Amino acid sequence: MPHMIWKGAISFGLVHVPVQLYPATQSEKVGFNLLDKRSMDPIGYKQFNKNTGKDVTRDNIVRGFEYEKGKYVVMSDAEIRSANPESTQTVDILAFVEAPEISFLSLDTPYYLAPDRKGEKVYALLRDALKASGKVGIANVVLHNKQHLAALIPVGPALALNTLRWADEVREFDDFKFPDENSKKAGVSPKELEMAQRLIDDMSDTWNPQDYHDTFREDIMALVNKKVKEGKTEEVSEVEEGAPRKASAEILDLSELLKRSLKKGKPTRRGAKGTGSTGSTEDDTADADAAEPAAKPARKTTTRRKRA
Repeated sequence: MPHMIWKGAISFGLVHVPVQLYPATQSEKVGFNLLDKRSMDPIGYKQFNKNTGKDVTRDNIVRGFEYEKGKYVVMSDAEIRSANPESTQTVDILAFVEAPEISFLSLDTPYYLAPDRKGEKVYALLRDALKASGKVGIANVVLHNKQHLAALIPVGPALALNTLRWADEVREFDDFKFPDENSKKAGVSPKELEMAQRLIDDMSDTWNPQDYHDTFREDIMALVNKKVKEGKTEEVSEVEEGAPRKASAEILDLSELLKRSLKKGKPTRRGAKGTGSTGSTEDDTADADAAEPAAKPARKTTTRRKRA
């Protein structure tokens, strides 16, 4: 059971839903410590003056906000604490919006809200009403002394609270150079668009997160376990680099790339032969049958892969 962050309530109108807030995710990243290879002692970090190079003691360190290049406003810890928003332990719903209106770019960190103090009925009422409406709640919430905008989302049997990035935290499209949204102006032909849509249809599947794995972490953990079993816990091994992969021939014709992709057919899952329809013509089907089966992608081609 994960550690509870706080107890509070969801508030909308005159309705209060008592809840407990829990993290909805857990980190499975590979972490490494820096060590002195001569003694295997941990390596620490020193705080020093970047201009003089001399060490600085903790009592001489203050916090400063850079309002201009090289110019700072110094803030005390008490001043910073006084500006922190009051932790109300409440998810204050401000509005309900259509779920598709929230961009994926705005999503930040997910949490679970579990019912508390015999609040199961009103919890279920809010969850089911949100499901029926197709909407999500937009709320203010204070977490770790910081105010967040958040979305209250029904997910299966649960209500999830997903913190959102503020509008000025998401970069504008104008900061980048993207192709025109009009396909013709972007140089895409109707035939190329049709083939791309057929390829998407052929590769379409149901979302199952269990089908995807962090192969980098799996490989690292397998190597760690192997070294532990062999007693090589403090030995740095030389690893022979594999031969560089040969790059495929460069094909500048987008239509040719799409045709080749369509001939490969749908990737297989769990050893089952792909059966997805591509909407291709009989000639395309014949070409696909005549083509050699697509080679299984190398296990380390990407950090995340779909299990075959």
